[in-house]
Amino acid sequence: MIPIVTLIVGLVGGFFIGVYYLRRQLTTMQNDPQMLQKMAKQMGYNLNGKQMQQAQQMMKKNGGNMPGGMPGGKAPKGNAFPPNNKRRK
Repeated sequence: MIPIVTLIVGLVGGFFIGVYYLRRQLTTMQNDPQMLQKMAKQMGYNLNGKQMQQAQQMMKKNGGNMPGGMPGGKAPKGNAFPPNNKRRK
């Protein structure tokens, strides 16, 4: 009984610590363009100055949520969901 309760408490605690850490990282990233550029490169994007400003504005406006991906419109290399080129009948 005690190990199960300990596991549940650990999972819940770890989740909230992770959420706190991630939110803190996103707020730091909003104010640091180099950090944002580094994250974009890791995702396979190469942003120019205008796109960097758009990304920062989106993050500030949406509170860190970036729906639709990064600005620029190009998919990263090795896209997990390639476009469907089949014709519809």
